[in-house]
Amino acid sequence: MTLQNQPQPAKADHAMAAPDGRKPLIVATKVNKHFGPFHVIKDVSASFCQGEVAVIIGASGSGKSTFLRMLNRLESHDGGSIVVNGIELNADLKKIDAVRREVGMVFQNFNLFPHLTVIDNITLAPRRLRNATREEAEADAMRLLAKVGLADQARKYPHQISGGQAQRVAIARALAMHPKVMLFDEPTSALDPEMIKEVLDVMKDLASSGMTMIVVTHEMGFAREVADRVLFFEKGQILYEAPPQEFFSHCENERIRAFLGQISHQ
Repeated sequence: MTLQNQPQPAKADHAMAAPDGRKPLIVATKVNKHFGPFHVIKDVSASFCQGEVAVIIGASGSGKSTFLRMLNRLESHDGGSIVVNGIELNADLKKIDAVRREVGMVFQNFNLFPHLTVIDNITLAPRRLRNATREEAEADAMRLLAKVGLADQARKYPHQISGGQAQRVAIARALAMHPKVMLFDEPTSALDPEMIKEVLDVMKDLASSGMTMIVVTHEMGFAREVADRVLFFEKGQILYEAPPQEFFSHCENERIRAFLGQISHQ
C-alpha cells in the first residue's frame, strides 16, 4: 500500500508471489502510454495474483480503463513491460492471440453481434479459436447461460433481451473461452439502475468461484464486499492501493476522500 508525496518504503518486487503464496498471473512493470503528447499512463507497476479480485477506481480520464485494456493488448504500451501468465505482451501477434485465449474481457456496451442469437454469440469464439465442435460449444454455452440465469434466452437475439441480460450474456461469452483472468471495463455503467444488481450478482458468484478478476467500476458496494484490493488511479498513476476495509475506512488522502464523497452522493 502506497501513498504518493509521503515517505515510502522500498517498493516490492511486483513479480513476487502474494504473502499467501498465490502466483502472479499478470505483472506490469513501469508501464507507460502516450496518446500523442498526452502521457496517459506513467510508470505504473502492479501485479495481480491467481484468485485475486482487484477493483480499479478513479475519476474519468485517470487512465484506469486504458491500463485495463493494455492487459490484453487492446491498447499497446509504449514503455515498460506487461507479462500475462508468463507471456510478455508486445507486437507479436502470436503472443497477443495466446494471451487473449487466457484473458476474457467484458465491455461497457456488451459488444454482442446483433445478427447472431445469444447461444451463437457464446459459441462463436470456442468453435473458431479452440476448435470445439458445435455440440461441445453449445453444451458449454447452455451450462454458462444457466450459470448467469439465462438458459431460457438462448435462441433470442440481442435486441430481444434487456441490457442487464445482454451484459450477462457477454459475461457468459467471455467465460466460454475458459480464461484464467477476467477483465471488466465498467460493466454496469451503461445499465439502468434496476439492471445493475443482476449483473453484479453474477460477478459476485464468479468471484466466489475463485476466478481472477480485475474490475474497473464505480460500484463502491461491490468493491467493499468482493475486492481483495482496491487501486485508485489519478492522472495516470496508482495513487493508493489497499484492502477494501483499509481503503474505505482509513485512507487519509484528501483527493481520495473527496472522490469517495462525490461518488456516494451520485
